Amino acid sequence: MKDFKERTLRAGLVKAIAQGVNFIIRVGSLMVLARLLDPEDFGLVGMVTVIMGVFSMFLDAGLAIVTVQRATITNEQVSTLFWSNMFVGAILWLLSFGAAPILASFYHEPRLFWITVAVATGILISAAGVQHSALLQRGMRFGALSVAAILAQVLSGAVGIGMALGGFGYWALVGMAIMAQATNVVCLWLTMNWVPGLPRRGVGVVTMIRFGGMATLNTLIVYVACNIDKILLGRFWGAEALGIYGRAYQLINIPTENLNSAIGGVAFSALSRLHDDASRFKRYFLNYYSLVISLTLPITIACALFADDIILLLLGPKWKDAVPIFRLLVPTILAFALVNPFSPFLMSLGMVGRSLKIAFVLTPVMIAAYFLGLPYGPNGVAFAYSAAMTLSVIPLIAGCIHGTMVSLRDFLPVVGRPILSAIVAAALAFAVQLLCGQSLSPLLRLILGGGILLLSYLWMLFYVMGQKAFYLDLLRGLKKRSSGGEIESVAVL
Repeated sequence: MKDFKERTLRAGLVKAIAQGVNFIIRVGSLMVLARLLDPEDFGLVGMVTVIMGVFSMFLDAGLAIVTVQRATITNEQVSTLFWSNMFVGAILWLLSFGAAPILASFYHEPRLFWITVAVATGILISAAGVQHSALLQRGMRFGALSVAAILAQVLSGAVGIGMALGGFGYWALVGMAIMAQATNVVCLWLTMNWVPGLPRRGVGVVTMIRFGGMATLNTLIVYVACNIDKILLGRFWGAEALGIYGRAYQLINIPTENLNSAIGGVAFSALSRLHDDASRFKRYFLNYYSLVISLTLPITIACALFADDIILLLLGPKWKDAVPIFRLLVPTILAFALVNPFSPFLMSLGMVGRSLKIAFVLTPVMIAAYFLGLPYGPNGVAFAYSAAMTLSVIPLIAGCIHGTMVSLRDFLPVVGRPILSAIVAAALAFAVQLLCGQSLSPLLRLILGGGILLLSYLWMLFYVMGQKAFYLDLLRGLKKRSSGGEIESVAVL
């Protein structure tokens, strides 16, 4: 148990550091590209990537989750899953040629034809890395996964900026996306050093595909619920409106995505090994949940208080219309932080059916909200999106934990202490902003306000709420070296 805990904590630290580096690179690339390209360029590519994102859901087919979640898995099974992913990728690539003219007609934008074909090429490339990534995650080799992701971000960012400087316009974003996918796959193959064998029948893959199919359907429904707003804005308000909304949406989601990627992947791998031990599973999950909420709250408050300065510094003056959208989307940061941890919770318990039912209930609510906000443009859609997510949080949590070893009562101390700490910190930061904020430059204002917010939050959380021992225990665990080795990637355990 001790070795497992230390290995999990160490993996989490590696992933968190790497995601921090990844965050800096992503934001840096966005800052440069936002100044070199126009909102319309981002909007054009956004029209395609939203739809291609649906194709990506089918590409994985839930088979990566199967590889990580299964207690035992053989080389023959993983090889068969690899070729299944490649077959699906080839089919999706061919289907994109049929989807391209449909997209161009739907948005009344002929330039989307070749953008769609080009972006779809990245899907075919990505298919070759699905199982390699899953095997590394299964073995909790998050350092290798993180290095691959960072290299992909660096090289793709360089390609995107270079093409933008060369006057390629929106093609810079397309080239950036393809380069990221190609680099990631090459790094995964070199790191994993696993070559798939020939596919075989009768190795028990059918049940895996069935589980993966349900997981894919669940992911697809959630994806549609969270992205149909962009389709509607692109169709009825045009590329420029979508470009502005999309950059605000991207900025608001970068912290959440990085945090979820850093901690969620480790949590899923760890919880999948503990689902037969209810007490340990509950303890690990609540610690994971507490960490997510504690890290998310100061980010949420900072985005709400300093929205104007964040947009000005990261995107530039020509993106000022993104400020109200950004601020209206802020509640979704906390909403997703409260809900996202239940994805690895349910998947690790094998409760994909329940997750699917919850997704079927949530999606119509989200779509109805988008249509209500659509007549008011990007601001209306942003408000509707935040309102729907905020109102859905409690019912979603209740549905996820019903009949499990975790109850709503368990979350009161986990969520209550960080929230009280955040309220006090927000009040102090807001007061400082009112007193001397306007006399400072945007950068100094952000540094001062953010510093006051972070320091007061940590003081409240560590000393007033008595959480210092909890985080010190985490740090001590991270410093210890595990005497055990990696979890085997492909083995009959």
